[in-house]
Amino acid sequence: MRGATKLANPTELSQFLSTVERRAYKQALYAIRNEHTALDIVQDSMIKLAEKYGDKPVAEFPMLFQRILQNTIRDYHRRQKVRNGWTTLFSSLIPKNETEEYDPLDSLKDDENQSVPATPEGSLQQRQTIALIEQALGKLSPRQREAFLLRYWEGMDTAEAATAMGCTEGSVKVHCSRAAHALAETLKAKGVDIS
Repeated sequence: MRGATKLANPTELSQFLSTVERRAYKQALYAIRNEHTALDIVQDSMIKLAEKYGDKPVAEFPMLFQRILQNTIRDYHRRQKVRNGWTTLFSSLIPKNETEEYDPLDSLKDDENQSVPATPEGSLQQRQTIALIEQALGKLSPRQREAFLLRYWEGMDTAEAATAMGCTEGSVKVHCSRAAHALAETLKAKGVDIS
């Protein structure tokens, strides 16, 4: 079995970190709502990955990093709770149809995905819709947001997201479904056609 799994070298680790940096920052920003703290959390998470798991196979980096990032975000929230003596709880409306799955991001791409709308108006509308989605993501419960971003932004399957979140696959599905319904309702309320 020797040599079956290739371990990462420093260049591969650096390349991985550069590819997830922006998305990790957005995840931390949605969760923390403070730019400087979000940057610190991402930096701390990257350092932890490099120090503790930098020699692991490259294929393991996405799940390891997401687990570290989410744990670092949770640790921050715990510290804030103790320091400030308050807890912020997010709640969402229960969707009318729990079984219906809808991903409002299916029809959207950002500049990194190199999607180019046909017209300047289309480009503007796309940017505005993405901004609305980002605002709505910030209003989801932490677990819904985490599940949604892992599944649809990071592209993890249900099992990978469950591992990263430390919960069951069923919980991931419920959180994703509720997040998608909440996002869809928010977009409809803002007049965005999501059909």
